[in-house]
Amino acid sequence: MRFQIPDTYRLIRKETLSDIGSEGYILEHVKSGARVMLIANSDDNKVFNIVFRTTPKDSCGEAHIIEHTVLCGSRKYPSKDPFVELVKGSMNTFLNAMTYPDKTMFPVASTNDTDFKNLMDVYLDAVFYPNIYKNENIFRQEGWSFQIEKPEDPIVYNGVVYNEMKGAYSSPDDVCDRLVMNSLFPDTTYGVDSGGMPEHIPELTYEQFLNFHRTYYHPSNSYIYLYGDMDFEERLNYLDEAYLSRFERTEVSSEVMLQKPFTAPIHLTEAYPVGAEEPLEKHTYLTRNTVIGQSTDSMLCVAMDVLEDVLLEAPGAPLKMALLDAGIGTDVYGSFDSSIRQPVFSITAKNADESDSVRFEEMIASTLETISKKGLSPKEIEASINSMEFRYREADYGGFPKGLIYSINVFDSWLYDEEKPFEYLRQQAVFKALRERIGTGYFEELIRRYLMDNPHTSYVSMKPERGLTQKVEETTEKKLAELKASLSGDQIEDLIRGTKALRTFQETPSTQEELEKIPILKRSDLGRSARPFSNIDESRDGIRLIRHDYQTNGIVYVTVLFDLAGIRQEDLPYLGILRNVLGEVDTEHYSYKELATEIGRRTGGVTPGVSLFTDPVDADLIKGAFGMQIATLPDEIDFALEITGEILLTSKFSDRKRMREIIQKLRSRLSVQLTSSGHATAAQRCLSYFSPAGVFNDGIGGISLYHVVCDLEEHFDERYPGLCQTLERLLGSILKKDRMLTSYTGRDVYTSQILAGLRKLSGQLGDGECTGKPAGQSMPFSCLEGFETEKKNEGFRTPGKIQYVAEGGRFSADKATGALSVLKVIMNYDYLWQNLRVVGGAYGCGGSFTRSGTAVFYSYRDPHLRNTLRIYEGIPEYLETFYASERDMTKFVIGTISDFDTPLTPRIAGTRSMNAFISGLTYEQVQQERNEVLAAQPSDIRALAPLMREALSGGALCVIGSESKIDESKALFKSTETLS
Repeated sequence: MRFQIPDTYRLIRKETLSDIGSEGYILEHVKSGARVMLIANSDDNKVFNIVFRTTPKDSCGEAHIIEHTVLCGSRKYPSKDPFVELVKGSMNTFLNAMTYPDKTMFPVASTNDTDFKNLMDVYLDAVFYPNIYKNENIFRQEGWSFQIEKPEDPIVYNGVVYNEMKGAYSSPDDVCDRLVMNSLFPDTTYGVDSGGMPEHIPELTYEQFLNFHRTYYHPSNSYIYLYGDMDFEERLNYLDEAYLSRFERTEVSSEVMLQKPFTAPIHLTEAYPVGAEEPLEKHTYLTRNTVIGQSTDSMLCVAMDVLEDVLLEAPGAPLKMALLDAGIGTDVYGSFDSSIRQPVFSITAKNADESDSVRFEEMIASTLETISKKGLSPKEIEASINSMEFRYREADYGGFPKGLIYSINVFDSWLYDEEKPFEYLRQQAVFKALRERIGTGYFEELIRRYLMDNPHTSYVSMKPERGLTQKVEETTEKKLAELKASLSGDQIEDLIRGTKALRTFQETPSTQEELEKIPILKRSDLGRSARPFSNIDESRDGIRLIRHDYQTNGIVYVTVLFDLAGIRQEDLPYLGILRNVLGEVDTEHYSYKELATEIGRRTGGVTPGVSLFTDPVDADLIKGAFGMQIATLPDEIDFALEITGEILLTSKFSDRKRMREIIQKLRSRLSVQLTSSGHATAAQRCLSYFSPAGVFNDGIGGISLYHVVCDLEEHFDERYPGLCQTLERLLGSILKKDRMLTSYTGRDVYTSQILAGLRKLSGQLGDGECTGKPAGQSMPFSCLEGFETEKKNEGFRTPGKIQYVAEGGRFSADKATGALSVLKVIMNYDYLWQNLRVVGGAYGCGGSFTRSGTAVFYSYRDPHLRNTLRIYEGIPEYLETFYASERDMTKFVIGTISDFDTPLTPRIAGTRSMNAFISGLTYEQVQQERNEVLAAQPSDIRALAPLMREALSGGALCVIGSESKIDESKALFKSTETLS
């Protein structure tokens, strides 16, 4: 790709980035000093990112609050929430902003050229000319404010960031991460929390907040990134003329200073909150944390990533097993963070005893000593390097554009050394160099130098304390009560007026003139045709194989599925356990450690999974599958299918010690997952009250699974024989020839080889009749039956300070239309956003609907409970009177189509096609939905009001929240329990 660099820029560097098929350029804008990176290639999913190096000196959260507030209106786009308007009305493939410990990012992505330019302009105007200087209420809404509506009311704090960080500090894992940074970097910006600590956020003044923006949000402190297939010369001229040329170069003191190395390790002990009913024994976190060089040394960082995997993550990892065998914690894991200037290597033992702290230190020291002398397994190092290289070459980041991930990765070096901008886009040479060092003592020397003989180390212990959340809340309430007592009547009236003024600001919509300044596409710009499926029947000789013809860059994706027809509801949690056990236990020919090593060395992964397929029009009709997902290169197809059979057919559950370890780890990881994603957990549990699909998902991965896992761990010796019998019974009933169906994503050239491998696998399976399948049925898989739903309406108490509130129900599916997809955008970014986030202060909210007749609404890190339910109750009335101008309706339609048209990786495209094939979703149905979305009018939205009234009339409710809020609202629930 050739283009002329305008003379307003100076070319600093040009390099061919063969790893990612791109040309890389580093420019400097002559007048303003802005740094610019161009990554030119043929990717039509274009990415723009503007980044500022932000290095706060306290934990008041100014960096985080600025990230929120600059997107609340600007010079050219004065509406109150351009970010939301863009979400509603653009074809973006990514749109967000992120605060890191030392930088703030504002990335956007789109495949539509006009849309991409619009997104760039809104974001650039937001960061350089925000309305935060004109209206203090923006700061009060997004950051923090006093709230009091009547003189007799108590004063309280509110604010989106304030509530978000209350949620973050409700997570022990998040608190532990912050303490680690505090301990290692007491003298640098990493020693404070850029996101803000709840107790310090209210210390931030409006003027300090503005000064932070004045200081850091200048082109001289900016890093601008452009990626993809675009007219770079035109974009560079635009950047210069519209923004950069309006600023003079200045010195911005934002360098991330190095922490002076410690002369000896330090120790830090803190408490974290647990519920009143939770045990204190074996609930301590023990961590060892070490500063490792600098992130600009990419080879060192990749090598430490390898060591973290080999020592602590891989099945049978020696340091992990030494701690577990010593009874120090029930879940041991590591982390290596190279996204900061001085990377950190951490070892964590979770669910330990406080008295284990000395043994923890001694065991790590002695184990590392032994490993450094004995040496690491060359095969295990090779497996780790191969797995990392496979992921790097594959560049499959799920729903995220790869250009976006590259834009994040480059800052691991570029932010700290302008001579090393492309370090993390040139990794293949690093992988090659590390392979050459296997067996040379290189990795053992890294252990000695950085993990054994490195005094820049901290030992952080977190011990549980009951009632700590209540103490913190009482301290806050007392502080606010004392403040109120110190105020005169006039001062309290000032606060009341401020509360009303903020509420008026929040509830007053932007003018039509302001909204129309935000550029949007037209409906005519949107593609009319739905994305097709690719399902080619390659079945031969009794082997059912469906191929999805997508270009996969030489990677083979195979998923071997087994019909779950006849599965009982009470067995669902054991399916969830089974997918966590297979691949983690010994098989006939491999120990579990050897198994993981061989899979890592020779494939991109062989992973168990459970899938659900929902009928497109009837929510009561669902299908399920258990299977193995394979990613491999063509040379290893035979091995990948052989090892799949090895895992499925010869896995051994007879190692009691190993099975206990897996159950303990699973409980630990589920505990974090269910509470950190509380909105998803609550919504899933709520759906289980009225939807078979909800029952299925909750059973294999939600609270139902967690209950069973907790019981197994607490009574393991008693339950173990039954657990083994159940897992063996499930595998025995599932692994039958007539239940097997295989999905293959890739070109036809490998079809015969895959079929040959599948024939070998099928030959090892027993014969059996798939129960529940009507005679002559041609559709793959049979519907699951016998799942009972029950409206439990539960409240789950946590030590947190915020709530996740979910409510939903069934509606008449025969009245559903494509307008339901538009309704999701309206709920998420209009009605719920305005009432729950803007006014209520919740961090997030949303609604989810299926054309088969289910609906659920949820809130995320929400300070309220009953008020949120009142907002849900108002949805039918809101819809009955819904009105939107043609422009507004077009925005909702564009936002909906944007979700439909998000670019898919080959793996996801194949999965989408297979899901449609099994569930019975046709292209005609998808096209009909698209047609209805493209034609949607306000009347179509109003027609959904009876459906939402019907869904909400059942009152199915699930809340995960603070003990005090749950107990205050106990009358809402049929039962309450502590989610520990």
